[in-house]
Amino acid sequence: MVNRKEVSLDDPAAKYLPEKFKMPERSGKSITLLDLSTHSSGLPPIPSNLKPKDVANPYAGYSVDDLYQFLSGYPLPRDPGSEVEYSNLGAGLLGHLLACRAGTDYESLIGDRITQPLSMPDTGITLSSSMKQRMATGHNAMLTPVANWDLPTLAGAGALRSSANDMLTFLEAFLGYKDTPLAPVMKAMLEVRRPVGKIKIEIGLAWHILGGSAWHSGGTGGFRSFVAYDPKQRIGVVVLSNASTPSGVDDIGGHLLNPKLPLANPEPPKQRTEIHIDPKLLDNYTGRYQLARDRIFEITRDGDRLFAQAFAQGIAAPKFEVFAESDKNFFSRSGHEIAFETDPEGRATSIILQRAGRPAMPGTRLS
Repeated sequence: MVNRKEVSLDDPAAKYLPEKFKMPERSGKSITLLDLSTHSSGLPPIPSNLKPKDVANPYAGYSVDDLYQFLSGYPLPRDPGSEVEYSNLGAGLLGHLLACRAGTDYESLIGDRITQPLSMPDTGITLSSSMKQRMATGHNAMLTPVANWDLPTLAGAGALRSSANDMLTFLEAFLGYKDTPLAPVMKAMLEVRRPVGKIKIEIGLAWHILGGSAWHSGGTGGFRSFVAYDPKQRIGVVVLSNASTPSGVDDIGGHLLNPKLPLANPEPPKQRTEIHIDPKLLDNYTGRYQLARDRIFEITRDGDRLFAQAFAQGIAAPKFEVFAESDKNFFSRSGHEIAFETDPEGRATSIILQRAGRPAMPGTRLS
């Protein structure tokens, strides 16, 4: 759309919102389309008013009115363009704004401008009868089947479904193996860059960039994806998985692109043995714990049973039961380990949460 002179990277995002709604600003600076494209808008990863009725499909009920309401009242924590922080909200908003500018919906815009010209018949949001028959069933980290997510308002954050063949066709165009009028636009996506903190990674227009390679990865409930390419070596990689494994599929994709990068070697699940402890001890552990800036971990009790539940940006993950391995150490059937640190009276002051394949996360008690 920039190439067609329909928009400019420096256009304020507010330019494409209905007049009665506003975008947040800070220090007199507006969020631009470039800020959204490079995840440096200052918007959070997820809007705080996303309160799903169904945690198994958290974005399904989030409306355009909800989006506009959030934007109208959100105070930016930093100036737009000053710092990169990945934002599903920002990506979804960008897709919404571009569709508004084009006078159509996001799926139609992607179809008209990208998937139809590149002959990618298996890429879209609405599944054809053929696509439905071939749609893989998603699984969580414990390989339990889960439902697909729907993202009607924030479609640009991950609503598209695709196949490995279609994604390879996509990379063929980026690598010059497939002639397409989109080639100059694809090249331009890596030319505008912003640094990602103090590390060597940069971000272009949506692509993460390190050295000569560009990649993007992510996931929705039950699925993970990784796509990368090296324009100099003219090689590309697609990895799609119908399981939300803790390490994702990034290590597989990175290793295929560069064999010097090692594959992850997660430890096999430990055999756990539940023991019986005095139920009175459980009251010492119930409460809310701050794991990260936007993540809360809550421990609750129901009779002689203890439960845990995570909250990120106000969104509640499914509650799960934890079992005692000792007086202060608990585990779940889905691979969580929780160690409670207590004061002299035995009341928990903090926790250490561990999950296979992920770093340990300390949490301080809030209540």
